[in-house]
Amino acid sequence: MTVELYGVYGASGFGKEVMPLVRQQFLHIEKECFVFIDDGQAGTDLNGYPILSYHDFKSHKAVSKSVTIAIANSIVREKLVLRLNEDSIQHLEVKAENTVILDEVEIGEGSLLCPFTCLTSNIKIGKFFHANIYSYVAHDCVIGDYVTFAPSVKCNGNIHIEDHAYIGTGAVIKQGTPDKPLVIGKGAVVGMGAVVTKSVPPGVTVVGNPARILEKK
Repeated sequence: MTVELYGVYGASGFGKEVMPLVRQQFLHIEKECFVFIDDGQAGTDLNGYPILSYHDFKSHKAVSKSVTIAIANSIVREKLVLRLNEDSIQHLEVKAENTVILDEVEIGEGSLLCPFTCLTSNIKIGKFFHANIYSYVAHDCVIGDYVTFAPSVKCNGNIHIEDHAYIGTGAVIKQGTPDKPLVIGKGAVVGMGAVVTKSVPPGVTVVGNPARILEKK
């Protein structure tokens, strides 16, 4: 019987990238202890790993079960976290071997730090943070729960990012100051390649250089 079972929730393109990071952390564990979880693709396999439904994962006879959620949508991510908590399934913290973390960095549970992520110093990050490849967080930043960084996000110093914000690929956020941090509001979306030079209200989408609110038509 498999004693330990490790699941990557989401058999998608991002899941394909996350599974090798999980394996790196548990090189002493046999390959058959690793699975994808995805109700839509259950019964098939991906890159040599079986895809289980959540029901089958939950009912598996393994003594210990742990999961990382490889899904960028933060609302979905939070719903899955609640499901896992209800079923007393452990959350994995995933960190690429070449991640750089310097002084006084606090990270909440369930984080996922992809290759070449850099977190410098005096940073506070909430629960279930995703930092995709080549993401950067500078000094004195405060990041909320369920925040998602797409690849190559540049988050400079003295920036506050509130819960469920999404920062798109290649976005650059201008540095704030200690007395007036630049704020990305709750649930805001920063578009791909945007250059953010001032605070962003909650719930809006900003695009362009300099970033401006995308008006709904």
